[in-house]
Amino acid sequence: MVNVPSPFDAKSFLKHVTGQPGVYIFADQDGHALYVGKAKNLKKRMQSYFRKSNPSLKTRLMVEKIHHAETQTTRTESEALLLENNLIKSRRPRYNISLRDDKSYPYIRLEQDHQFPRLTFYRGSRSNPGKYYGPYPSAASVREMLGHLHKTFQLRQCSDAFFRNRSRPCLQYQIKRCSAPCVGHIEADKYAEDLRQSIVVLEGRDAVLIEELAERMETASRNLKYEEAAIYRDRIASLQRIRERQYISAGQEDADVVAVAVESGMVCFNVVSIRQGRNLGSRLDIQSNPLDRTPSRLVEDFLPQFYLGTTIPREILIAEKVDNRASLEQVFSLESGYRVAIKQRVRTHRAKWVEAAKINAQDRLRQHLSEREQIGGQFDALAGYLQLAEAPQRIECFDVSHTQGERMVASCVVFDRAGPVKSAYRRFNITGVTEGDDYQAMAQAIERRYQKVLENDGQLPDLVLIDGGKGQLGVAMEVFERLQISHLILLLAVSKGPERRSGHEKLHLVGHGVPRVPSATSPESHLVQRIRDEAHRFAIAGHRQRRSRARTSSLLEHIEGIGEKKRRDLLRYFGGIREVKRAGIEELSRVPGISPVLARRIHDRMHDV
Repeated sequence: MVNVPSPFDAKSFLKHVTGQPGVYIFADQDGHALYVGKAKNLKKRMQSYFRKSNPSLKTRLMVEKIHHAETQTTRTESEALLLENNLIKSRRPRYNISLRDDKSYPYIRLEQDHQFPRLTFYRGSRSNPGKYYGPYPSAASVREMLGHLHKTFQLRQCSDAFFRNRSRPCLQYQIKRCSAPCVGHIEADKYAEDLRQSIVVLEGRDAVLIEELAERMETASRNLKYEEAAIYRDRIASLQRIRERQYISAGQEDADVVAVAVESGMVCFNVVSIRQGRNLGSRLDIQSNPLDRTPSRLVEDFLPQFYLGTTIPREILIAEKVDNRASLEQVFSLESGYRVAIKQRVRTHRAKWVEAAKINAQDRLRQHLSEREQIGGQFDALAGYLQLAEAPQRIECFDVSHTQGERMVASCVVFDRAGPVKSAYRRFNITGVTEGDDYQAMAQAIERRYQKVLENDGQLPDLVLIDGGKGQLGVAMEVFERLQISHLILLLAVSKGPERRSGHEKLHLVGHGVPRVPSATSPESHLVQRIRDEAHRFAIAGHRQRRSRARTSSLLEHIEGIGEKKRRDLLRYFGGIREVKRAGIEELSRVPGISPVLARRIHDRMHDV
């Protein structure tokens, strides 16, 4: 390893660099990594950065910030590739391509340890019991497939705890997305047959299943069992719709197609997954192109970050030519345990796949650039409408969600002039306040948010939107004054218009008695609506998650003397956990099997929470 003391001297540094393969790291004066790279010949690669004729302006600006550099030699280029990938993920350099979502591929998991097994979304280690189908390129593609399967085969979706405590079918049964095995509406052998058919679809053998169902339909029709024949007919039609959406090849090919689009300092990567000749969906990632890399260099940097540490397909089709293809194939093959081929020149239908992936990446990137330009104009329009000295660069918005005061969750979403900054979103589980008191909940969320920002010397917004009226604005102002940031941030409350119609929101400013009502078609109104609606969506999602977790781990499951039968009897008698919680000791003791002593224990436990 070669370490160069500050101030950085490029000539002295290059004297000590070898021509071996390895990894190099540039850092700024605070020790933060600027860039991590690999090279077959470290000396040649390093010299390229310090030439006065370097054509890239962004590269020259990055070089000016270098305060410290180090190199780590490796035996082979493949080892350098692995080391570079690990360093990028651990140090998150500013000028490297860095994927925002580096989670593993999602799967569909069959939970087999139940009389009525279910298919669920799954991401993570596959060491847990169960059978896994996939991988899929994105969470959206998994949810789409599960939606098709639930609609076609009506398999159960609920957790085991929810399943055990049902006394009547839920909404999924009413909308024909579940056959209600929890209350005996379907026999186990019939459910097992529906599950078998769904697995046939997941394994890509749906053509065989369609033929099987067609034969059953004809047999039922000949035997004058027309209702049964109609069920088979509808199932065949549903399977055909699934095939139409995914079918792109007559073969059984498995491959990923990787394409990249570059424009206006931004880059869009598109990964399309083909499994057994079917398109399972695509995964798009848009980010800045920090050093104005060429498409070939971007793909070279993208592949190891995307695939190492997760499931790697046997074939990867790319449109760009990459110089280190052999090293990538070697590393991917060692990582996966089977031969992985990266193909740069493909023909026939595969060439069409690559071209389509590239076109979709270009279209998505142009759409993103258009949206970014539009939202920047909306920021300016809002500044003009509010008569601000300068347009805000960062806006944060708060909202609160709950159900009749229970499981209160507050959200904070962040927007800048490029759009939502989802990595900065935060949720707050509200505790210690009066149930249903939105004012206290809002105050707690704001205080927790900005107290932490101040403690960590984080970035404060220029404008804060509060979902609510003058009351919410007042409590927010009190928190700001307590934190001594009221002079740094503009506060704006957004309340619903007449009859809660969208586009007629009222804007309440501190020190202004009369609220402002921008035109429903104005850009500033569209911006406020978009940010407010995003905060509302994020808060509701958090509240539903918290409520779902509470249902999954029922309070009754943790009370001594309450088994599955008594828990079911209690829920059936009162109609739900909320009514159990409201019941008094005498009323609880009326339930068959619940003694006065046990009733008191239940009552005390329910009111401790």
